[in-house]
Amino acid sequence: MKIKDTFIWHSHEDTDELFLVIEGNMKIQFKDRTIELNEGEMYVVPKGVEHRPYAENECKIMLIEPKGIINTGNNQSKLTAKNDIWV
Repeated sequence: MKIKDTFIWHSHEDTDELFLVIEGNMKIQFKDRTIELNEGEMYVVPKGVEHRPYAENECKIMLIEPKGIINTGNNQSKLTAKNDIWV
């Protein structure tokens, strides 16, 4: 998947979310800090933790979470995925 710009604040009540950077770099903002991930690095956002991923430039990532998880958590927005494609 490719990301660019800022996503919305959200959390996932029942599952962790793993971000693995394939190419480029990204940041994940939390209420109390921001982490930066570079190519080859990964981070697991624990369930229930509010976060907002973003990338200033296009970044290729692998996002790992269980099938059926809504990408924006409980927050509906224009960025909420309408499908449930599992690869």
